[in-house]
Amino acid sequence: MALTELSQSSIHALVQKIKQKMFSNTDLYSFISPSAYDTAWLAMIPDPHQPDRPMFAECLDWVLNSQREEGFWGEFDGYGVPTIDCLPATLACMVALKRWNVGAKSIDKGMAFIHANAEKLLEEKYNPCPRWFAIVFPAMVELAGSVGLEIILSDGLKATVAKIFNQRLQILNTEELVDKYHYPPLISYLEALPSWYDISREDIVKHLSDDGSIFQSPSATARAFMVSGKEECVAYLQSLLQRCPAGVPPIYPMDEELVKLSMVNQLQRLGLAQQFVEEIDEILSVVHRSYMNRERGARQINFVPAQLYKDSLAFRLLRMHGHSVSPCMNLDFSFFNLIIEQELSLPWTARLDYLDHRKWIEVNEIDTLWMGKASFYRLSCLHEDDLIRLATENYKFRQSIYNKELVEVSRWSKDLGLSNMGFGREKTTYCYFASAAASSSQLPHHSEVRLVVAKVAILITVADDFFDMQGSLDELESLTEAVRRWDGRGLTGHSEVIFKALDNLVNDIAGKYIHQQGGECDIAKILHDMWYEAFSSWLTEAKWSKSGYIPSTEEYLRTGMISIAAHTVALQGSCFLNPSLPIYKLTPTQYEPVTKLLMVITRLLNDIQSYQKEQVDGKTNLVLLHKKENPETDIEDSISYVRGILDEKKKELLEHVLSDGLSDLPKSCKHIHLSCMKVFQMFFNSGNEFDSNTSEMLEDIKQAIYIPLEFQTSKPSIKPLPLPSERKKGFPKVNAILGPTFKNQTIRSFTAHSIPLPMPRVAYGKMFMPLKFKTCFI
Repeated sequence: MALTELSQSSIHALVQKIKQKMFSNTDLYSFISPSAYDTAWLAMIPDPHQPDRPMFAECLDWVLNSQREEGFWGEFDGYGVPTIDCLPATLACMVALKRWNVGAKSIDKGMAFIHANAEKLLEEKYNPCPRWFAIVFPAMVELAGSVGLEIILSDGLKATVAKIFNQRLQILNTEELVDKYHYPPLISYLEALPSWYDISREDIVKHLSDDGSIFQSPSATARAFMVSGKEECVAYLQSLLQRCPAGVPPIYPMDEELVKLSMVNQLQRLGLAQQFVEEIDEILSVVHRSYMNRERGARQINFVPAQLYKDSLAFRLLRMHGHSVSPCMNLDFSFFNLIIEQELSLPWTARLDYLDHRKWIEVNEIDTLWMGKASFYRLSCLHEDDLIRLATENYKFRQSIYNKELVEVSRWSKDLGLSNMGFGREKTTYCYFASAAASSSQLPHHSEVRLVVAKVAILITVADDFFDMQGSLDELESLTEAVRRWDGRGLTGHSEVIFKALDNLVNDIAGKYIHQQGGECDIAKILHDMWYEAFSSWLTEAKWSKSGYIPSTEEYLRTGMISIAAHTVALQGSCFLNPSLPIYKLTPTQYEPVTKLLMVITRLLNDIQSYQKEQVDGKTNLVLLHKKENPETDIEDSISYVRGILDEKKKELLEHVLSDGLSDLPKSCKHIHLSCMKVFQMFFNSGNEFDSNTSEMLEDIKQAIYIPLEFQTSKPSIKPLPLPSERKKGFPKVNAILGPTFKNQTIRSFTAHSIPLPMPRVAYGKMFMPLKFKTCFI
């Protein structure tokens, strides 16, 4: 059996295995990574009938059995480094163990981890610290101190910890208990609010949700039950544990639509969407119906970041799969500042999916749904060996195909004399790279499309250079006339080489098309006319350049949108898709609006980045034409003018590609138009990359075709656990470090060592019981 057949068989087996695991009526809660922080808080609750026992012993068991080998509780990030939430999570877990006088060795390991790694986590990786951390971390330090778990901090952490405590003070002094501008609201951090914060039992009861929770937070609800004894809280917690017995999530109930959207998003990021088409379509159809129902109903403004994240994700995925959705589903774009920043530096339309897939596989990112109250909310099913293995095998399989196809294309170009013309740009590899990387979403079943697109692009590049820089006017006119007659007799030199290559390519395309269609249709004449259209436009521009003629803007665009020849590539490639392009769409009078938009967009992309070179070469350009027609403006104004037109045309093209009903073209044909636009955007995003051999572009080509995947195999160092005898003595305690900074603040001591604190009461209906440990809380 051939190697490619073995690869396909292996990929198919993995696909079936993952489909069974992810899409066969599996309980979605089994995919959610448990929150060590929230589980620890449930483990702290005493049984109302036996106060010396935990109410939820299964949570305590989870804490005992879920400590990481390095000594912490919590998650790794995509690089194998403990995330910042491991600090409060580890403290909470140690408090739970200490509360019930179990797991002494685990507590020692946890303390050793914090002493050895807190400085690295706080100062090197997470600076400045996020709002949630500034609320939760100081509270867990205080709580640990109240049960005798003394946090010893080095001198290097003095300033950092002081800033975190100061940040908490500012938050608590400025935010309302339930503040529409901050989410989660302060009351959702009930378990982390200090004793001096003014909150009553009535406040807590008033803010219980219908399900008995405090803003769907297990940890806050656990604390609410300790304080209020409300049966609704118990019912919520019991329901949670029935659904999630092996560690509780940071939010309950969870948004199941968001979970499914994240599954789709991860499959696409890994380049696996083609293997799960039916499953993805089913999920998105259900989500689309949900959003349509929501839009028809009364809309309520929702500033919750999780909802904003979900809406933006749904909007992108639904639009990309042809569903009509309104952009008003995104209500507050300030949440997406960083994503806007990314689009400005490298727009989505300039990024090739195939290389994005590679980066996502190599980083092996854990898909974060959103930042919960005190931990990351993740899908464990998206970060598991089978899925990564499938993505890896799929990428390797594609690379093996690309290697073989590039050899074939290079041989074709060399045999026909196109790669050694002695002038212009030799872009065989560039052209194949663009055709392969841009069409990656349709692989591996469209080899013919890639080969046709690459060969057409190579021939266009050579012929365009011949008209621009090499041929005399007589040679150009003779070659164009030969293309009109489709008869190369009398041609010599470069003209003869170009025509023979063109004839070879068109005959090959027409022959394969006849074979594909069962001998029913010959498209040779239509292809002759399409190529003549391109050669005529090149001849017109050559005459303008050689004579010094300056066309009007309208005249220039009418010719320039043909001479860029993007449609020549897209339409001929579309002939081999399934379903293929209707034949009549290959004729200029029948070009679809999406085809005309592609022609204009690619011309404008080229003109914005090439006006300086073309000015030197004596050629015209839309930027230069605008400057000439508006002499009072400077060149930047002219660039802005052209860019404004370009932006509008790109929006129109995306609407035609991603929306049903605006075109009767098959979806696959519309997407090859989008792929061509993305290739031109990539080459002309911040410069003319096609005409240059930049190291970045060459590296992209190597990454796409030659270089094997490179995984992050080594984790950044986590300090080893020090032996008790090796631990440094005399480090200042937290209250000693922070005393001068907070001396005049109206708060209690940061630990329970210097000022006696009252024993809090835990309510169980009408009966109040004291907790067994001291705490700074309510």
